[in-house]
Amino acid sequence: MDAVMNQFMAEAIKEAEQGLAEGGIPIGSVLVLDGKIVGRGHNQRVQQGSAVLHAEIACLAQAGRLSARDYQHATLYSTLSPCDMCSGAILLYGIPKVVVGENQTFQGPEAYVRSRGVEVTILDNTVCKTLMQNFIRDYPTLWQEDIGV
Repeated sequence: MDAVMNQFMAEAIKEAEQGLAEGGIPIGSVLVLDGKIVGRGHNQRVQQGSAVLHAEIACLAQAGRLSARDYQHATLYSTLSPCDMCSGAILLYGIPKVVVGENQTFQGPEAYVRSRGVEVTILDNTVCKTLMQNFIRDYPTLWQEDIGV
């Protein structure tokens, strides 16, 4: 993994750890534009009693209103493979690159997102996998709720 990817994934992991510390699901995300983080977020479904505040959605909300051109030059980093809802947001805003920490504990529609022209890079990050494996083991009911099972 190159140093830049490692740096931004480390920030997404910090978001995931913050979510876990708050009693939520340990998934984090950052949006990067021109080498700078312009948005960050973590899954807040539990903390906010929300059906939609996944990490990627919280990150995009925190970034605020950006121009279409900005989204089209951005990279979204997520500790876990984005679900259908979050992948839809990626496609809606034309984000061309997504870097995923891991997709072993959950895999979203990566093939579909790729078929729509998005570059998806899977890092197979051990920290991301361990966070999710431990969470799924310790809170299986909450995890199933998060993924709609």
